[in-house]
Formats: sequence, C-alpha cells, structure tokens
Amino acid sequence: MAFSAAAWVVMVGSIALLWIPASWALFRTLRDEDRKLELLNEQSKIDTYSPQALEELREWIRSHPDDKYAPEARKRYNDCVETLCDIDEPFYDWSDAEIEELQTISE
Repeated sequence: MAFSAAAWVVMVGSIALLWIPASWALFRTLRDEDRKLELLNEQSKIDTYSPQALEELREWIRSHPDDKYAPEARKRYNDCVETLCDIDEPFYDWSDAEIEELQTISE
C-alpha cells in the first residue's frame, strides 16, 4: 500500500505544524522550571499555588469542611499562605496587597 504524494505532503505538513506548538510548550515549561529552581536555590521555598488556584482551594475547603481530604487541603492552603509571607519573590503573579490579605485557615 503506497501513499500518494498528496498524502505524504499532508502527513509531513501535519508533523511540522505540530512541532511548532510542542516546541513552544516545551520551551515555556523548561523556562518556568528553571525559574522555579532559581527561586528555590535563593529562598529555600516557593509558593505552590497561583492566586486563582489558592482561591479555588479556599472555596473548596469552605464548601467541603467534612470531606476526608479537607485536613490535607487546609494544611496545603496554610503552607502556601505561610510561604508567601516568608519569601521575597513569589513564582506566581502575586501582588503585595494580595499576600497581605491572606490568612491561614484554622484546622
């Protein structure tokens, strides 16, 4: 079974088109991981959640207080809040005002 020239062109074109976003995603990921490593080396810790993710975690904790994963979720939330208060430069886009408003959640 032989492919026509048009089929080969489409396959090669598809592969080439997929390489562009894949290469960009790889570049962005490696750049972000490099920055995380630099921050870890400088500060010994790093924020684990973006502002949106931490807000979603807080909302989940409030709406599922008796869930079996709630204690672990509270611990992770509090760890992130404490880390944000301790470090000089967060990885995610946190403003100083957002960090100052954060409070830990009681166990």
